[in-house]
This record gives sequence, C-alpha cells and structure tokens, in this order.
Amino acid sequence: MLRFATKISAAITRYMGIVVIACSGLALWRPEIFLWVAPHITILLGFIMFGMGMTLRLDDFSHIIVSPGRIFWGIAAQFVIMGLLAFILCHLCSLPPDMAMGLILVGAAPGGTASNVLAYIAKGDVPYAVTLTSAGTFLSLILMPLITWLLGGVWIPVDIWGLMASISKIVVVPVLLGIVAHSFCGRLTKSALPFLPLFSALTITLVVAGILAINAENILRAGFDIMVAVICLNLAGLAAGSLLARFRRFDTGMGRTLCISVGTKNSGLATALALAHFSPTAAIAGALYSVWQNISGALLANYFHTRHPQIPPTKDT
Repeated sequence: MLRFATKISAAITRYMGIVVIACSGLALWRPEIFLWVAPHITILLGFIMFGMGMTLRLDDFSHIIVSPGRIFWGIAAQFVIMGLLAFILCHLCSLPPDMAMGLILVGAAPGGTASNVLAYIAKGDVPYAVTLTSAGTFLSLILMPLITWLLGGVWIPVDIWGLMASISKIVVVPVLLGIVAHSFCGRLTKSALPFLPLFSALTITLVVAGILAINAENILRAGFDIMVAVICLNLAGLAAGSLLARFRRFDTGMGRTLCISVGTKNSGLATALALAHFSPTAAIAGALYSVWQNISGALLANYFHTRHPQIPPTKDT
C-alpha cells in the first residue's frame, strides 16, 4: 500500500503542471466548482507549510555554515532581484495598482517548495535547494513585507506589520510546528512523508483553482497584460538565476538549482496575502504565476535531466 501510494504521489507531483492546467481551465470555465475553496486558502497553505516543516532536519541548514556565500546570493536573487524585476515589469506593462501590487508580492515571495522536487528531477543540488527554500521561508517574515512596502507602496499603502503577522500565521508558525512534530513524533511523521508531495500538489492545485474561480471574469476581461507580466517575470527569474550561477562559477548541480529556485516562487503565499490585505484582483498575479511556473519549471527540469553538464566548475565564494 505504501509503495503504491509513493508511486502515485511521485507521478502526480511530476506531472503537476498538467493537473494544474486542467483544473485552472475548469475553474475559468465553471468557476462555481471551486468557489468553496476561497475562504479556506490560508488554512490550506498553513497545512502545506506544516508538511514542509515535517520534512526538515538540522542537516538541511548545513549549507548556511558550509557555503554562506552561495546562500546569500540565492536569497538575494529570490527576494531582491525578483522584486526589482516585478517592479520594472509593472511599469513596462502599465498594470493597474491592484494587479501591480499582486505582481510585487509574487516577486517578493520566497522560493516555493516545488523547487525542491524540480531540482531533484533536474539532477540539481537538492540539499542546496532545500536550504534555500527553508532559509527563504523564515527570512520572508522580514524581507517580504519590507520589499513589498518599498516597491509596492508606490501604488497602494502597505501595512508592513499586518503582512508580518499574516506571514507568521501562514508560514513561520506552521513550519515550526512541523519541525517540532518531526522531532518528537518521528515515527508518525515518517509514515506520513510519502504522502506529503501528493498532498502538497493537490492542495496547491485547489488554491490556484479557487483564486482563478473568484477572479474568472476579471481574468477573461483583462488577463492579457498581467499574463504577459507573469510569464516575463518567471522567465527573467530563471535567466537571472542561471546567469548568477555562471557569474559566481557554481557547479552544474548548484547552478541548475539556483536557476530553478529563483524562478519558482511561493505564489500561494503571495495570493493569500493579496486576498487578506488588498483585493481579489491583486491575487490574480499569484494564481497565474502558480499555473505558469509549473509549466516552465517542469519543462526546464526535464530539459536539464537529459542535458550534459555545461556550467563551469565550482569556485569557493
């Protein structure tokens, strides 16, 4: 039974992009099917973060001690570079204030847990991916509200303390509880681990479908500009990660991981914060980013999987 569940979980996780696209199309065509999800988005994301915490060990943070420079560059790319890219795209695409704020939230969000799976498929450095995701998740408590306030405040006033409180509730506390559960209930959590990728994939799909459902009319009416901005942000992030890896002379596995980790965002968190502090329209960017990054991420990871190493050898940083 456990082996069968593991195979099903791996298959759905690997082809998550197809599942997300199918449910997203259904949400736009028949939004009433997924409207029930919207009030529960914060709770669903909390469960995902709790599951992430259950998978963490102290060893997962070893890269911070062994290679602090590489962690610094990864975090800087995830938050600062992506935030600035989002800000630039908001102006280039002339997005209205609510949609601009939504894109800023995506750019300022930490890396998503899906990057760990994609790094594995891409034959990347999985421990580096896990460390970046974990460190970014905790640092998002400070960095995400600060960057959103600095860049998004141009369009809409930002309650920086309110954002911090929401991130604590949605991300930090559930992750810490997951770590505690892993530490004190190891046998129980170990039996649940094979099901976590499946649970996370299905939950993210529900969150995306729910956001698209409540914004179906707005997306179909004004979705072109925001979709262009979302796609450009994701592709620019992937390119920035790859270029930074080459500039810092990371090895192949670490370079692939940085590329994926910069472009793969916790867009569910951006969506939840948009709904809680701004408007449903502000949540469109996060929902669309969730759909697109699963497509581009899966394609890129499979491309890396079959490609020979070409990134220059590692140099200590």
